This record gives sequence, C-alpha cells and structure tokens, in this order.
Amino acid sequence: MPAPICLFMYKRPDHGRQTIDSLRANALAGESDLFVFCDGAKTHQDEASVHEVRRLARTITGFRQVTIIERPTNLGLAQSIISGVIEVVSKYGRAVVVEEDLITSPFFLKFLNDGLDTYRDDAEVASIHGYLVPIRRPVPDTFFLRGADCWGWATWQRAWKHFEADGSKLLAELKTRRLEREFDPYGAIGRARMLRGQINGLNDSWAIRWHASAFLRNMLTLYPGRSLVQNIGFGRSATHCTGADMWRVSLFGGADSGSADTDQRAPRRQGCHHDSTPQAETSLSHAQHHQQVRARAGQ
Repeated sequence: MPAPICLFMYKRPDHGRQTIDSLRANALAGESDLFVFCDGAKTHQDEASVHEVRRLARTITGFRQVTIIERPTNLGLAQSIISGVIEVVSKYGRAVVVEEDLITSPFFLKFLNDGLDTYRDDAEVASIHGYLVPIRRPVPDTFFLRGADCWGWATWQRAWKHFEADGSKLLAELKTRRLEREFDPYGAIGRARMLRGQINGLNDSWAIRWHASAFLRNMLTLYPGRSLVQNIGFGRSATHCTGADMWRVSLFGGADSGSADTDQRAPRRQGCHHDSTPQAETSLSHAQHHQQVRARAGQ
C-alpha cells in the first residue's frame, strides 16, 4: 500500500482546494490514506477562513480513506507538522507530507512512493523530495543532496526520529564540528541566519531544523530532475512564505510542461544538500562534488 499522506491546512481554502485536486489527480490517490490536519485559529479574524477550510476538508473524496484531525487550538505550522508527522510515522512507518499551498504533479505520489520503497532500509537517506528549484543548466534525472527539504516530501520513522527540535543544540553542534560554512556555503542561502532566527524567536521554522538534523548526520535527500511540485503560497495570505516568482517552476506532467514521460521513478543510488526555501545552484556544485567522492569510494 502507498504511504499515508499528511496534508496540513490552516486558513486558505482556495489554495487548499487546488492542493487537494492535484493530489487526487495522482494515480495512487485512490490507494492512499489521507490524514488532514486542520490547525486552530490564531486570531478571531482567522476563525471564518479556518472554519471554511474545515468544511472543505469534510468534502474530500478520491482517496482510500480520509481522516480529519481538527486542532482545538492554534499549534502553529511548525508544531502542527512536527506532531502530525510523528503521529503518522509512528503508526505507519512512513509518510508523505504536503501543505495546503502546494500543487503536485500527477506523478508526485509515484515518485515519492518509489523512493520510499527503494531506500527503505538505506540509513543514509533521510527523505524523498518533490520540488526542484528553477535551474538554468542540465541536471541528472534524479540526484541526492545532503540534508532534507520541505516542499512536498516523504520520510520514514527511522529518519524522522533524528529530528532535533532544539535549534540551539543544532547550532552548537555545527560550531563544534566547524560545519557552519559547509552548512551555509558563502552565506548565499541564509541557512545559518534562519537557524539563529528560529533560536531567537524571529521565525518558527521546522524546516531549517529538519535540514540541520539530517545534515549533521550526513543524511541525503533524493530530488527529481524536474519539479513535481509548484508552491502557490506566496502572497498576502501567506503566513510563512514571502517573495515573488523566483521559485516558480514548470511542473513536470502539468499543463505547462508538454508531453511527459510517465515512468518517473526513483533510481538506485546515484549521487548529494537543502533549506526552508529550497536552494539552487550553489548547492548543486556541492552535490556534484559529493557525488564524485561517493563514486570514488565505490558507493
């Protein structure tokens, strides 16, 4: 059976409807259990949209089984995801994780489930990721980067158990092991700044802690060579994402991608990085270097 899907929703019913429709268009949707985590309202002004999201969740069809978890209070995105993933992987051993502002390719669930099956017993692999940043040069059909990521992903209980919620511990270990520069090459992506911001209460990023947790254990995430996820969450209604169209991609298998090879599957290990806003070409250079090192080591 495919991995259960965790869908995290809050107060954007229009975005959520698109997310649900795109997930339902996946061939494996009808075989997949869907767990919808609806967070409680943070303010009185949010109550109407939160209730609308919950009404939407109750109408979902097209999956093997739909379970709705309505939080009585506002946990916030980080705690909602952390606790929800723990709950599902503890029971099922693995999970696909999607937020209410992600549109997925029709091949998204297949790629993630193939990856989960292929690397199930490979302790070095932390997760499978669906989104790939816009890249101006050719990349392999699939590749590994060190760390973990956050826009449409899947993992196992064996990997998620390494998630460290205490950002101070993560930063201290990065300093002790003199990995700050490797963690955030040239400061180009701002990972170290984001982690310090989380420690100081300036953000509540679970993703930077997930990445750092995997990074410190030299764990890898598998990426597709063409993006299987589009983030539509940028705008005034966004709680955590800001920015323009720099993360917009041509969705593999989407209306704007032309004909697609439907055999989009996870390979045997080829080759190796991250962040809460997924990274770009700086990290790919490190990935290619790591891939060469692994090849020389016979891995």
